Parts: sequence; structure tokens; C-alpha cells
Amino acid sequence: MVKIAIFGVGTVGEAVVKILQENREIIKARAGKEIIPVIGVVKNLNKKRNIELELTDSSREALDRNDIDIVVELMGGIEEPLKIVRKALQLGKPVVTANKALLAYHRYELQDIAGDVAFEYEASVAGGIPIINALRDGLSANHIKSIKGILNGTSNYILTKMIKNGTDFKIALAEAQALGYAEADPTFDIGGFDAGHKLLILSSIAYGIDAKPEDILIEGIEGISSYDIAFAKEFGYSIKLLGIAKIVIDEVELRVHPVMIRDNEMIAKVDGVMNGISVVGDRVGETLYYGAGAGGDATASAVVANLIDIVRHNKKSPMLGFKHPLEVGKLKLKERGKIESKYYLRIPVIDKAGVLAEISRVFGDLDISIEALLQKNINSSSANILIATHQTRERNILRAISKIEALQPVLSRPYMMRIEK
Repeated sequence: MVKIAIFGVGTVGEAVVKILQENREIIKARAGKEIIPVIGVVKNLNKKRNIELELTDSSREALDRNDIDIVVELMGGIEEPLKIVRKALQLGKPVVTANKALLAYHRYELQDIAGDVAFEYEASVAGGIPIINALRDGLSANHIKSIKGILNGTSNYILTKMIKNGTDFKIALAEAQALGYAEADPTFDIGGFDAGHKLLILSSIAYGIDAKPEDILIEGIEGISSYDIAFAKEFGYSIKLLGIAKIVIDEVELRVHPVMIRDNEMIAKVDGVMNGISVVGDRVGETLYYGAGAGGDATASAVVANLIDIVRHNKKSPMLGFKHPLEVGKLKLKERGKIESKYYLRIPVIDKAGVLAEISRVFGDLDISIEALLQKNINSSSANILIATHQTRERNILRAISKIEALQPVLSRPYMMRIEK
């Protein structure tokens, strides 16, 4: 019998207890031993919960119990979970967590503390999709050329509503909140930060890159309008919030932002609250992972799978999947300004003769060529000029945006989105 303590008994914590109790026999058959939740740590002991489990509001009480074999951390946040996970690992107790923010900032420190003590975190990225094990184990013979993922179901739901139904952003967000897909304060999801945390975890496994959220390019979906969607449809694109990690010679690009991608790409077909991740290996080629990226049951399924794995194998593999530093002396994080892409711009202007010539002159001065152009009227006196460029550097497009914004006929700062090949 293996006894576990669960720190944080919210939606996911309750689902973990229910799976362990209701699927007890099949879990025992697969793990070789019973896995029993014996105590849960919560902030509010008076809150009603639909499970039978001893509860405490003292983390120390649960950590100090000698009969606890594995610690499951589902609290959320960073500082308090960090103290708990550190202590558990120092005591030699295996840990399972779903805490992406904790790992985005402290994954290398925790790997060093863990050593040979099992530390599993499948549920921290893409809910029920086993992408961590796929990268760390299934694709371990490959150099990973790229990862492109829809890593946040909330943003994907909103974009799907906007594209498929023509729903306004604010209305789509309100629907997502009413359905429980988005929090009352949705900034973490729609601002790209949630996906950024997840991308950092995946990039550490694939490339050994030690970066923090502040080090990488993160943008959200708040600025997307019906004009952008119309342009995308006109030229055969779909719009997705993607986390992108890829090798370019000896550097790794890490970025999260909305992109236009071709409609015929598999990842473009991932709609609603679902997640989808494309991984390209140098030997296996492209592999695609699809499934529920959030929700109590999906996330709890990944947590329990980690528990079974630890119990079944007495797992002692390195947390991030490598025993020696990867690509020693070769790979470094690419500077944002050096990223190369095609770009889309929406430029609101006074509708008069000569405006397009002024904008074209800015592009020409910066050696940026235009691939496609549309004009959509806003009203009788103003219009949006919609432009797609050929490949150029990020720093060049940002210079162009600043120069275009300063032009007299331009009404406000142009909106920019990248076009992913």
C-alpha cells in the first residue's frame, strides 16, 4: 500500500481522490500496489467537499507524517508550493505536481534538489495529453527541431467563437467565463502567460534552456479584431495562440503569441477548449498530440498516471529527462529582435490619396517587401489597411510600426501579428 498526501484539494484535488477511490482496482492492477489518499491540506476546512478524506489546514502536519510515501502538490501559486515541494524532496519523498508556474520559475532548482527522488509533473502542461512523457521518454532518441502548441484552452475557445461564429471578443470571453473556461480575471489565459509557462517546461526537456517567463516573447489575443479574421480567411489562414519553440542553427526561439497559420495544417483544426501540440523530431518527423488541455478529470488523470508510474517502476529518472547537460555549448536563447517571420499589420488611417504611398515608403526604407494588401473601410472617412509582408526580422517590423504610427494620416498604432510558415 502506498499512502499519499494531497496539498490543495480543489477541483483537481477532488478529482484525484475520486479517481483513486472509484478506479481503485484497475489502478492496483496497473501499479502493483494500492494507492491511498490519506490526508488533504486545504486553506478552508469549512468549505464543503464531495469526497471522504481527512483534511487539515496545516502543511507541516501532513509533511511530518512518517506514513506518507508520496506528496501531490495541487495548490497553485509559487512561494508556498515551493516550500512544500523543497521540503518533501529533501525528506526523500517523491512529488507529483500540476503547478506550471512553479516549474516555469524553479524547475532547475527543483531538479537539483530532487536528484534521484522521483519528481513528476505531466499534469502541468496540456492537462490529460501525455506530452511530457512523449518528449522525455518516447522521443528521447531525437533532436527536437520544433514544438508548436495550442497550450491554452480558454484562448482557443474564444478564438474559435470569433472565427467560426463571428462573435465579438468581449462576448466570447464572457461566454468562456460563464462556462467556467475563463477566470473572473482572465489575464493569465488571454494574455499568453499560462501558455508561456507551459512552453518553458517543454523547452527545458527538449533543449535544456534555462529561461524565465520574463526572458521570452509573450503576447495575448486581446487585440484581435474582425478585420484580422477577415484577412486571414481571405488568404487561407486560421488564427491561433501558439507556443513556439524551435532551433534555428545554434539558437532556440521561444515565443507565445497569436499567429496566422495555413488552414490545411493539422494544428489549425484544433478548436474549442481542446489543446494540440506538434513536435518535429529529426528522426521521427512530425508527431501530433491532441486532447483535453484542462478540467478537473483530465488534469487529475495525468496526476494519477504519474503516481502509478512512480509506484510501478520506483521511478528515479531525471526530472527533465537528461543526466548530462543537453547540447553543451551549442544552444542559446535567440534574442527577440533577431526572430524572423512573415508579418501581418492592420493600420487604421484617414482614407485619402497618398496614404498607401507613405506607408510603402517606410517599408521600402527598411527593406521590407509586401506580399499581400487589402483595404477595408471603417466609415466614410477612415479605413484599415491590411498588409502581409515577406520574411523579415522582428526588429525591422517594430521599427516600421513606430515610423508608420508617426505618419500624419495614421490614426493609432498599427496592430501586428506574425504569420507562421
